[in-house]
Amino acid sequence: MCRSGVSGPSGAASGAVGGHEGACSTIRANDGRGDISAPQIEGENGGMPGYRNRLYRDDAVVLRVQKLGEADRIVTLLTRRHGRVRAVAKGVRKTTSRFGARLEPFGHVDVQLAEGRSLHSVRQVEGISLHGSISGDYPRYTAASAVMETAERLTPVEHEPALRLYLLTLGALRALADHRHPSGLVLDAYLLRAMGIAGWAPALTGCAVCGTAGPHRAFSIPAGGAVCQRCRPPGAVNPAPATLLLMAALVSGDWRIAEASEPPTRREASGLVAAHLQWHLERELRSLPLVERT
Repeated sequence: MCRSGVSGPSGAASGAVGGHEGACSTIRANDGRGDISAPQIEGENGGMPGYRNRLYRDDAVVLRVQKLGEADRIVTLLTRRHGRVRAVAKGVRKTTSRFGARLEPFGHVDVQLAEGRSLHSVRQVEGISLHGSISGDYPRYTAASAVMETAERLTPVEHEPALRLYLLTLGALRALADHRHPSGLVLDAYLLRAMGIAGWAPALTGCAVCGTAGPHRAFSIPAGGAVCQRCRPPGAVNPAPATLLLMAALVSGDWRIAEASEPPTRREASGLVAAHLQWHLERELRSLPLVERT
């Protein structure tokens, strides 16, 4: 038990700390006033000493998992209200783990987290929809992997809310799990709309430089999309008119036009979408070359 005195009129501390050493802080003088600091409570996972870690709940999509030590994992989540969060899930690689199977990529979960200095920690997980059917289908698995990697790249700042991207990512996973549309079209629709959220949407119906209404035949990635003949820069390509029509249909959600497209048109559109995204990201997506295209 600690005992402390009270500072006198002169401001000097007149008491001393009793009890075990380190059990509580000493009295310190502060501008002539005695101030007794609170007992030190070491925060978990590198938390600030003197404070218990704040707990919060959120819906999240599991973007990625990494091994940590012998039994733990670092889980990267895209949450509804807190943006991208990295958290330690302790013991989830043990066979006795209560929620290890729920923290797998593509899963939609309700998670309770405790704040930490750098990494948060997972306290509880409830599966909402784990989308397990995706892992058994190679084309859908590779498309979902590209969706996850893109979502992570488009959220470079942790804990910055990204509700529109979260909802778009969740919608893409549901479409892939339910086999609503061909996986390649779902992926390209996701990439185009995600670029729109990031402010990188390619111009498809008007000139990217002067704004002249299209359709236009030339497409320039550095210029920002379709360009007219007057604004066409060196190096612009000439995609088929059906390719730009397909890309516009994917942005607007016109799946009737999108699913009626021919395989060569889809492949050309996929190449333009991937090139446009990676030009703005200034790096390649490792998962895109693995995506199976029809």
